[in-house]
Amino acid sequence: MLFFARDPKNGVRYAKITIVRGSARSGRTSNWPKSRHCASYRGGSVTFHIQDAFLTNHANISVVIPVYNSQATLRDLVDRLKPVLDAVTNQYEVILVNDGSQDKSWDVICEMAGRHEWLYGIDLMRNYGQHNALLCGIRAARHGIILTMDDDLQHPPEEIPKLLEKLEEGFDVVYGALQTGVHGVWRNLASQLTKWTLQTAMGSTIARRASAFRVFRSQVREAFSNYNNPLVSIDVLLTWGTTRFAAVSVRHEPRRFGQSNYTFGKLVLHALNMMTGFSTAPLQVASFAGFGFVVFSMGVLVWVIGRYLIEGGSVPGFPFLASVIGIFAGVQLFCIGIIGEYLARMYQRTMDRPTFTIRTSTMNQEPVDRANMDCT
Repeated sequence: MLFFARDPKNGVRYAKITIVRGSARSGRTSNWPKSRHCASYRGGSVTFHIQDAFLTNHANISVVIPVYNSQATLRDLVDRLKPVLDAVTNQYEVILVNDGSQDKSWDVICEMAGRHEWLYGIDLMRNYGQHNALLCGIRAARHGIILTMDDDLQHPPEEIPKLLEKLEEGFDVVYGALQTGVHGVWRNLASQLTKWTLQTAMGSTIARRASAFRVFRSQVREAFSNYNNPLVSIDVLLTWGTTRFAAVSVRHEPRRFGQSNYTFGKLVLHALNMMTGFSTAPLQVASFAGFGFVVFSMGVLVWVIGRYLIEGGSVPGFPFLASVIGIFAGVQLFCIGIIGEYLARMYQRTMDRPTFTIRTSTMNQEPVDRANMDCT
C-alpha cells in the first residue's frame, strides 16, 4: 500500500505500509511517525510497518493521455491521478486528447474540464492513432516534466512516483516497464516483434523495456518540434533529443472495461511502419541479400564450369535451372518491395498530410467557460 502525505517544510513524504498482523478494519493512525526511515504503529487489531522517505517537490508536471472510447474509465482515472499529483508536485495539468472516440468520451472530458481547473481537453477531427494524439498533447503541454499514460487504468497512477524518482537521477526519459506479460500468446509475440523493431529504429537496448507509461523532460521535445508527418512514433522521436534513457519496473493492472485496440495484425503493421518509416535496416537487408546471392551465383558458375572441365558435360535437368531462377526472382521482388515501401513514405511526405487536426480545445478557456461549452 502506498500512502501519501504533504510535509510543509520538507516537501512530500510517502510511505510504503505493510500490514504485519491483523486487518485494517479498525486501526487508525493519529500522528505521523517521527522516524525518517521506518517506524511501526499498532492500533486496534492491526499492526503497520512503515518505511517512508522524503521527496522534494518535482518540477511542474503535464500529464498527457490519449483517449479512445474510454468513457467508462476516465472519471476513475482522474480521481486516482489527483491525490498522486497533489503529493508529488505543487502545480500540474492533465491533458486528455480525444482521438476520434465513438462513445461519449468527449462529453465526459468536457464535464471534468468544467469541474477541474487543472484538466484540459483536446478533441481531434478524426482518429489519427495513439502516437499522433500523444504528439498533439505533448506539444500543448506547458510544464517542465511531461508524463504519458494510457486511458484504460492499466497504468496505475500510484506508480508515477517511481518514474519521477528515477528521472531525478539525471535521466531525460524514464519508462515504466511491465513486470510481467498480461496478454495472450499471439499478442505477446506481436509485442516482442514491435519492441525488436523499435530497438532497431531507436538504436538503443532500452527499447526492449519501452512502454506508453513514460516520463520525460520537456526540453527533449524541441528535437522534434518541426516534425510533421502522419507516421509518428513517440519513442523514436525521443531518441532524436537525448540518449539518457532508463526504465523502472511498475505494476500493470488488468483491463477493466472493453478490449485492447492493438490486435496482433495492428501490432505487426505498426512494426512494419516503424521499420520503414524510421530506419534504413530493410534497405540494408536488401543490400546484404543481393550481395549474398551474387556470391551464390559465383559459386554456381564455378560448379558448372568445374563439372564441365572435369566430367566433360553440363549440369543436366530443368528442375535445377528453374529453382535457381525462382530463387533469384523471389529475392529481386523482395528487394523491389522494400524500395517500394520507402518510395511510398516519400510520396506521403510530398502530400503534406497533417499529423493531427484539432476540432476544438479547452486549453485557453476558463473553467466556467469549459463547463458551458458545446461538446457536440
